[in-house]
Amino acid sequence: MDNSCLFCRIVAGEIPATVVHRTETTLAFRDIDPKAPTHVLVIPVEHHADVVALATANPSAAADVLATAAAVAEAEGLTGDGFRVIFNTGAHGGQEVFHVHAHVVGGAPLGPMLAGK
Repeated sequence: MDNSCLFCRIVAGEIPATVVHRTETTLAFRDIDPKAPTHVLVIPVEHHADVVALATANPSAAADVLATAAAVAEAEGLTGDGFRVIFNTGAHGGQEVFHVHAHVVGGAPLGPMLAGK
């Protein structure tokens, strides 16, 4: 655990979150600033800065994050009309919290893939 990491502190129960799914290796909770009707973050319990670090250090944990994202999408009723799973990585990728996380977004048409394109 990184004591300065917001998501590590959520995993530790130090900061409250609306948890929608939990496994031994992952935690899924609602985004506090949702960009779609459904916006859930899926994180590995173990701290990794970004998706490259996670996939390199622990490929099975990366698979667990994707499996949890799929379970969340199904539980939230997103699989019929579609949804996105997004990993923002690095400054140019828009990553704001440097603990790898997947955004599961859906519940309405999401528009173009990139803003301004």
